[in-house]
Amino acid sequence: MGNEPVRISEVYSGEPAAIGMARRTTVAFLEKTLGEVPGDIAAHAQLVVSELVTNAVRHAPGQCGLHLEVVADEVAITVWDTMAGTVAAAGRDPSRIGGHGLEIVAFVCGGHEVTSTRTGKQITARLPLHTTK
Repeated sequence: MGNEPVRISEVYSGEPAAIGMARRTTVAFLEKTLGEVPGDIAAHAQLVVSELVTNAVRHAPGQCGLHLEVVADEVAITVWDTMAGTVAAAGRDPSRIGGHGLEIVAFVCGGHEVTSTRTGKQITARLPLHTTK
């Protein structure tokens, strides 16, 4: 694969079933695009997608979407939803139940970007396509 971007986008109803659908789409996309995908890359991509789509389903009304794009040596994982505003990881608190999604994304991908859109926001995290943490 050269430097041409390869991408896929899907829109989900915003129901909890979207989380599993997005995970399956991610694995299928990586396998189709890259062929053999190292287990840690597939697992980390699914984890990031799960965390971001879960946040969209839990906190934003209506539809959400997933956009995956492979360019060179990384996959950009973008999830959009209908809730305007910014998001930030809560401070580290091992005793807190839940609310660790963006901490996980930051650990796996080194951070994320939030962009406002006309209809809400999108969050993008970039996962390197080499053996990771």
